[in-house]
Amino acid sequence: MNGIILFAATVVFLWMGRSILIPLLVAVFMWYLINAIAAYCRKLFPYSDQNARKNHTVAARALDWTSNVLAAAILFGVIYLFVTQVRPMFSELIASLPGLQHKLVDLGDYLSASVGLKFDANILPNITQIAKNVGASVASIATSVGMIVVYMLFMFVEQSTFNRKFAALFPNKNKYKKMRYITESIDTNMKKYLFMKTMISGVTGILSYIWLHMIGVEFAGVWAFIVFVTSYIPTIGAIVACSLPILYSMATTGGLQQPILTAIGLIGLQILFGNIIEPKLTGSTLNLSTLAILINLVFWGMIWGIAGMFFSIPLLVATYIITAQFDSTRWVAVLLSADGQIPDKRDE
Repeated sequence: MNGIILFAATVVFLWMGRSILIPLLVAVFMWYLINAIAAYCRKLFPYSDQNARKNHTVAARALDWTSNVLAAAILFGVIYLFVTQVRPMFSELIASLPGLQHKLVDLGDYLSASVGLKFDANILPNITQIAKNVGASVASIATSVGMIVVYMLFMFVEQSTFNRKFAALFPNKNKYKKMRYITESIDTNMKKYLFMKTMISGVTGILSYIWLHMIGVEFAGVWAFIVFVTSYIPTIGAIVACSLPILYSMATTGGLQQPILTAIGLIGLQILFGNIIEPKLTGSTLNLSTLAILINLVFWGMIWGIAGMFFSIPLLVATYIITAQFDSTRWVAVLLSADGQIPDKRDE
């Protein structure tokens, strides 16, 4: 009974505190992503191993900062590209949505007449309303940009003190080692996941843009950006990334050639990168049950909307690693795992 009350209280806290927690989570995500990119960039520079760092301390620290600056420049370069290039396309697309809804109704009538089935326009999704809901979610995050930047700055400023603070929190040597093991496991898995996921999503988005531009689909930049962003959302993200440009192509073109080519290209890229390349690159980083991923996606989507869906996998990875380290919660990790094999518990 106490567990149910605690769970309900946690859900209420997460829902009521979403205006503060979501910007904080976005800041942590960007901070983590910059550190992940910087860690991989650092491997390209000299003095990256421990022995070389001890012998060339000043140079190693200078290269650490260079890696951080380079990673931040890459991330903010992508944001700048979106603001200057993709955002105007979004405005044009949103302005055309009411007309697109009518075209979808006409398309449904045409298909119904062709196959002899009765068509009900009410079954079509209200694209304008969906766009408004998505825009509201994005706008709520955009209005918190100042708060997000402040969070990030303080994280980078205090990053060098994290180890000392962590040691002070756990003066007991055994507990310190256990908690250190948990945080390092989360850190390693999260950095690998975020870096690989971002790189794969970026390549998928670029190739999607090239393909859509080649076959003449309007707003190719918008669809490619949607492919990039929704790649972070499991299962539903791939469906959305493929269905939106396919529906748009069907509604705005007179034939089936372009919609078919759109479907072949986008679905093929999702299968290639999402089902073949990504599992090989990430390895055993995510040993998570598909059912657990879907339930987790719905849970965070109900609490935090699109932002919750976006962060559902990182939150699930952290939950999986933490619950595997305590006897009282290892059963949760087993349920979350794909095959029942969970990380070994580090004894205190």
